[in-house]
Amino acid sequence: QVQLVESGGGSVQAGGSLRLSCAASGRTYSTYCMGWFRQAPGKEREGVATIDSDADLVYADSVKGRFTISQDNAKNTVYLQMNSLKPEDTAMYFCAAAVYAGRGRVYCPLRKGQYTYWGQGTQVTVSS
Repeated sequence: QVQLVESGGGSVQAGGSLRLSCAASGRTYSTYCMGWFRQAPGKEREGVATIDSDADLVYADSVKGRFTISQDNAKNTVYLQMNSLKPEDTAMYFCAAAVYAGRGRVYCPLRKGQYTYWGQGTQVTVSS
């Protein structure tokens, strides 16, 4: 089992920045995907960025050049640095994890069905 706890959300004006954190606990795995997803009211949950156990990165087109996903393995924490925020970035942001037995290479898509473990979410509100 893996537990995920997000933090760092808040309210910011357009053009501002926020850094989200996702602390993972429980069983550790050598091969995994960690992702950030977001869901705005009335919309589907969409993938924002992913990072895998080899530190390969995937970004949604809408956040490329503005958001950066990273991880600190010593702290079992994944971060999402969000710069140049726009009102359309307003959403509940969720951290997610997919884990795999053994050690190998994986591809971490932005597809929510790939992920087994989810945090409770942290709200990000960007005002114009």
